[in-house]
Order: sequence, then structure tokens, then C-alpha cells
Amino acid sequence: MREICLRYGSGTIPLIYDEKLFSVIGDTDSAPPLTDAEIGAKLDAPIESLPLEELVGSGESILFVVPDATRRAGAGQIVNLLVRRLIANGTLPFDIRIIFATGIHREVTEAEKSAILTPFIYQRIKTLDHNPRDLMQTLGLGETAGGIPVSLNRALVEHDHVILVGGVSFHYFAGFTGGRKLVCPGLASTQTISKTHKLAFDCETKDRRIGVDTGRLEGNAVHEAFVDAASKVNITLAVNTLVNDAGELTDIRCGHWLSSHRAACDAYAAGHTTRIVEKRDVIIASCGGTPFDLNLIQAHKALDAASRACSGGGTIVLLAQCSEGPGHADFSSWFAPGTSMGMAEELCDRYQVNRQTAWSVMEKTERFEVHIVTDLDASATERMRMRKIDADMVGKLVSESGRKGYILPAAAKRLIEVAS
Repeated sequence: MREICLRYGSGTIPLIYDEKLFSVIGDTDSAPPLTDAEIGAKLDAPIESLPLEELVGSGESILFVVPDATRRAGAGQIVNLLVRRLIANGTLPFDIRIIFATGIHREVTEAEKSAILTPFIYQRIKTLDHNPRDLMQTLGLGETAGGIPVSLNRALVEHDHVILVGGVSFHYFAGFTGGRKLVCPGLASTQTISKTHKLAFDCETKDRRIGVDTGRLEGNAVHEAFVDAASKVNITLAVNTLVNDAGELTDIRCGHWLSSHRAACDAYAAGHTTRIVEKRDVIIASCGGTPFDLNLIQAHKALDAASRACSGGGTIVLLAQCSEGPGHADFSSWFAPGTSMGMAEELCDRYQVNRQTAWSVMEKTERFEVHIVTDLDASATERMRMRKIDADMVGKLVSESGRKGYILPAAAKRLIEVAS
């Protein structure tokens, strides 16, 4: 028997398991962090781009775009180094701004801003907030090739240079996070966000659109729309980061915003994709702790990963604290139809971004027996067809099942592929 500690919020839940029955997929990521000198060397050799100092001239304004509190990206360390380079190159601190790519997420708190950027930068560089519902903040910039109106935060065109700094990880329908997602949906209007996200769902089949999937960019309609929208802005440079479980920078790819992001996605996929020879009946999945389980909308990514490793009709145990609730005030109400097909019909009639996530949850809870360790009310989880259990029940389920299974310590960061 062995013991493993699974992350849950800011703490852990211990689990004892039989190695003969359970295999651990994607154990903790403890790769050593890069030093400032190592990061500097990578910044000096950007992909398909000149170095920062040759791109930005004295007196020109710069807008940094960084993620919100739902992402761990090591953005503070990168911004700190880049700001110092810019100032040494003749840029005045007054000409530098930082905006948080929140999309339709809640606003970033002052404490979170300091934590994301480091107190040194937060106290010295002006920050901006994005409100996708504020028409005064956004500016129409044409349409995508598919005819979607592109409306983005006007700060993107009011500065001479835009620099993206974001982390890369898997996304269950955009393929990967980071890069173009910092602009769209990160700094887009609600209309643009809604219409680009709707591409993930096929209203004819009432299912996920073909080509839209975790870890996939080629032929992914959502990714292509995000790229199209972001191309309306003159992006000077992008720094794409990879972090370990502690949120420390372990690698970066910087340079042209498209090619550097693709390189970072390739590197991330290489280190976080696991091929299994069989699906199993019991899956114990931790989201990976905060921020991956801040709310159910974020935690769903771990449920999606777990579903790829579970046999049909099998059991999934999801560890998702959800200290901030489901993630949307109306989330529970979207389960009213009672079936994924009924939810799909409502989704097509009255599309909302997070309603699609609700459908995706129900589609999985119909196929699997899902138990959840969470702060959510049991009445809410029951509506989603998930049974709320206490943490000490997890070990009992594992020991008494007698079935083979997998343990995913950081499911939100793992892509499971089944060997054909």
C-alpha cells in the first residue's frame, strides 16, 4: 500500500491505495524553476522576432497583458524583468500599463493584483481592469473570417506596443490556454466572447463540434476564431510560460505571438500528455488545488480529463473545493432540463458561454457515476448528478471497490490518450 497527498484548495487530502490496482498518472510537477539569468538568455533569443530592446523605442507606450487569478503563469517574474529592460532602454514607467485579461471572469482584487505582478511592480506600474460589458471600454475592429464582430478593449490600440505574458496549459475546447486567448476572450466584449465560444458547440448534432478538443489547434474552429480576433491588434511580443505545481517558471517561449505560442504548446503537450493502454473503472482526480478548483467552471477541466481515462459507466471521484462556488450565479439553474440533450436544446436557443460548461458537466455525469469532494452544497451537486461525499470517503471507495483505477494528482494539467 502507498500514500499520496492530493491537492485540494490550498491544502491536501491524503489517500492510501493499492499499487496493484491503482496507477498514478502525471505525478506532481516539481521541475526546478528558471533563474532570472536563464530567463534573460531566453528573452535574448526570441522566436521569429527581434529582442525587446530593438522593438520598442524611447518615448513609446507599452501595454502588458497578463492573466487573472484563475491562472498560474509566473507573470510577475516576467513582467518584472521586462519592465527593468524597458526602463534601461529609455522607456519611462509612466508609459507602461498592465491590463488583466479577465474575459467574463470576475474582477481581480487588489491583493490578487499584487500577488500576480509582485508588490514591486504593482506599486510602481499603473494597472487597468477589463469589463467586457462596458461599451465605453471596447472598440469595434471588424470581423473574423467567419463573420463574428470583433470588439476588444480600446487600450490594445491606444498603446504603441502590446506585450502578452501568459501561461500555457490545456484547455478543453480551445486546445490550449495563453497566447491569443489573452486578447480574445481575455480582453474582448461579451458579444465577441459569446460568438467565438459558441463555435465549440454543434447545434445540429447537439454535441461538441468536430475538431474542437483538448490539446488541439489544427482544425479547431474556436482557436482559429481567437487567432483571427487577436490579429486585429498589433502585438509586438509574446512571452509564453510553463510553470510547475508551485507556480514557478520552468520554461518560456518568447517572440512572435503566434509562433512562440505554438512552440510553448508543443513543449507543454510533450510534458503533460499520457498515453494509457486501457480505460479503468475508477478514477480519482484532483484538480491540482487552487486556482484550478476555485469554482466548478474551472474544476470541470479536471473532470473532462478524468472522463478520458474512465470506462463507460465507471466511477469518477473529483476533488474540487470550489471555494468561490460554481463560478456563475445561474450555473445551477441551467441543469433544470434534467438531461444533457435538454440542456443542449436550451443552449442552442439561448447560448451563454458558461451554459456550455454546464452542458459538458451533465454530459459526463450521465455517462459516469461522479462523486465530488467539495464546498458546494449537496443540493447543487445533486442537480448536476454528482454525489457530494466527505474526504474520508475517498479512501473507502478506493479500498472497497476491488476494481482497477487511475489516480490523477493534477488532472487539469493532464491530457489522457488511449492507445488504439
